[in-house]
Amino acid sequence: MDKIKHAKFREMMTKNKTLILAGKNAENNEELVNQAKNSEDILHTASPGSPFVNIKGRPKKEDVRQAAIFCAAYSKDWKKNKKDVIIHKFKRKDIYKTKEMDKGTFGVKKFMEIKIKKQEIEKWLQSQICK
Repeated sequence: MDKIKHAKFREMMTKNKTLILAGKNAENNEELVNQAKNSEDILHTASPGSPFVNIKGRPKKEDVRQAAIFCAAYSKDWKKNKKDVIIHKFKRKDIYKTKEMDKGTFGVKKFMEIKIKKQEIEKWLQSQICK
């Protein structure tokens, strides 16, 4: 995927140089999910109101953790509660959409939970201020 096509998403590069893309709103989340490959990981908070986050390629365990923190930091759950955030990780192939679902809303057949601690989010946010 070239730089021009994914410039509309939030971006982050992990320490291992794995590209992470995140949606900015419901419409953007639709685009993000649609551009992801079936084998790629996607993240979203357990609670409504977060970006969908797409991890490009085959991430290492630490890449997934960094992407989950990124997802949590931009979520309504974090902004409202300032507590630990539960993230769901799933493959693009496990996402479905029905006609009744609003824009930016998807169903997921199976997922794994990742708990992101409050301190991890605060540390990540602090590192972003210092950049």
